[in-house]
Amino acid sequence: MKGIIAAGGHATRLRPLTLVTNKHMLPIYNKPMIYYPIKALTDMGITDILIVSGKGHGGNFLELLGSGREFGAKFTYEVQEKPGGIAEVLALAEDFVDGEDVVLHLGDNLFEDDFISSLEDYKKQGKGAKIFLKKVHDPERFGVAEVKGNKVLNIVEKPKVPKTNYAVTGLYMYDNRVFDIVKTLRPSDRGELEITDVNNAYIAEGTMSWEEVKGWWTDAGTFDSLLKSNLLAAKKDGKNNVDIFKMLKHEFQDMQAMMSELAEAMEDQIEGAVK
Repeated sequence: MKGIIAAGGHATRLRPLTLVTNKHMLPIYNKPMIYYPIKALTDMGITDILIVSGKGHGGNFLELLGSGREFGAKFTYEVQEKPGGIAEVLALAEDFVDGEDVVLHLGDNLFEDDFISSLEDYKKQGKGAKIFLKKVHDPERFGVAEVKGNKVLNIVEKPKVPKTNYAVTGLYMYDNRVFDIVKTLRPSDRGELEITDVNNAYIAEGTMSWEEVKGWWTDAGTFDSLLKSNLLAAKKDGKNNVDIFKMLKHEFQDMQAMMSELAEAMEDQIEGAVK
């Protein structure tokens, strides 16, 4: 079993931060974002990991992460020349995976749960794929799964009128036939190979299983979710609600002081201009 971390894309929703660095380098509490999917994979016992980044950032990841020895893993790096979809990340990984099964983890997805037992259950499945779903209040932002019992009936990408509130999270388990499926895909209207099409192919043949994520999950792809990710990661790291409140209160007081100083400086400038 090998692991893939998708760490590409332009992350336009996080500009101007992502004009100067890759989104997955941004801090989440006390470590870079990409450390979290690395830990998720190594906790599952997956130590042979491919990191797929966008053009211009591969060297930054190599400098930060090195060979992977620090993490008890072995890292390989691949560059996605331009954003071509999550399924294209799989296509780029075919030689690396070399006939094995694979776990794909989106680099901006953070989970409270570990997936050690989930991987063991998947291995017992024997073939096919497994996805992880989470009930959300805004399913129209995500791929949405329609399920019946232990079966996934269909996945629709960002539906205007979702049939359920089950969002497809950024963790996927696939057998090595996934690469044959990817080769059959055509780019979507936005010019990308869609992971939803991969998942629906497994659903069509009846080999897709699913599991509900019990703990929290966030995708850290917007400023609001980035803030949420920092708070949740701090709590997972051992900070309690009181600690987090004190931290936020302190930061808020510092910001108030800065705003007061700025307002005073602006008033002085205005008064000087009037005189």
